[in-house]
Amino acid sequence: MHQSEANRSKPHRSELFVNSMRWITAAALAAGTALAVAPAATAQPSTGTSSLVRTDERGERQLDITVYSAAMDREIPLRVLTPADTSEPRPTLYLLNGAGGGEDAATWDAQTDVVEFFADKNVNVVTPTAGAFSYYSDWEQDDPVLGRNKWTTFLTQELPPIIDETFGTTGVNSIAGISMAGSSVLSLAQAAPDLYRSVGAYSGCAQTATQPGRMYVDLVVEGRGGADSENMWGPKGGPGWIANDPTANAEKLRGLEIYVSSGTGIPGPYDALSAPGIDGDTDEFTSRMIMGTVIEAAVNQCTHTLAGRLGELGIPATFDFQPIGTHSWPYWQDQLHKSWPILAGPLGV
Repeated sequence: MHQSEANRSKPHRSELFVNSMRWITAAALAAGTALAVAPAATAQPSTGTSSLVRTDERGERQLDITVYSAAMDREIPLRVLTPADTSEPRPTLYLLNGAGGGEDAATWDAQTDVVEFFADKNVNVVTPTAGAFSYYSDWEQDDPVLGRNKWTTFLTQELPPIIDETFGTTGVNSIAGISMAGSSVLSLAQAAPDLYRSVGAYSGCAQTATQPGRMYVDLVVEGRGGADSENMWGPKGGPGWIANDPTANAEKLRGLEIYVSSGTGIPGPYDALSAPGIDGDTDEFTSRMIMGTVIEAAVNQCTHTLAGRLGELGIPATFDFQPIGTHSWPYWQDQLHKSWPILAGPLGV
């Protein structure tokens, strides 16, 4: 594992971060980004235990599966890409979507070349298509809007044995995610230190215990999800927020292969009006220029803070600080490609 050769600049001042988050919140509200999410329908298999409910083919080496979570007492949909060669057991990459949890169009499957990228790779790729605004965490209380969230339990305890049995895996795992999940994958790795071999975090804010970090969480959970973030981790600034802060708990990342990336928010080649994903859509272009710029600048500071903390602890990690780039999918597709050798090495593929 190696330390990044990418540019490592000094973090912005915290005042700039706070101001950035205020801009994000204002822009989100002005753009009407709040999304009401009804609690998912409850499923109650007769066994009352977590189990595979059904499997549906959706294309060559592409499956939709449904798994019942006993912890959340509901069915969870997931997308699975199977290995190029299934003649022997293969490892698994858990690849998480961002704030929408895969319940909207902002998904790895819809926004990137993930299917083509993994077409020649011998790895199972598992992506939940639920969990919007949940931080993929175990919430302390049920929420009137988002219902019961026990995602840490589901992803680290309930789901892996089902995936291993269903797909005959090696039992060796890695995890990666973007934006909201760029923080979550680090917390999940800290919660289950023996489950994953490597972790990739793209454009996530790896802080929750600080005031700027809490503001970022509130933007996602309350500003967009319409939920109460204190139902997630208790009173703001309390022990629940500290326990779920990847930077505060950085020591628990020791021994993992780690890849973390962020841009600066400065528009780059994917941010032109004619760029893929924008394709002349002026509303999308404006959103990316406002929201994508400010959010990426904010998470860039979080990422520098994490890099500094890992450096203090002597924990090796690869950080890729890009001099450009907004908070958007084309850059995350590039980062998935770029990080794959680091994620794949411990998987043995």
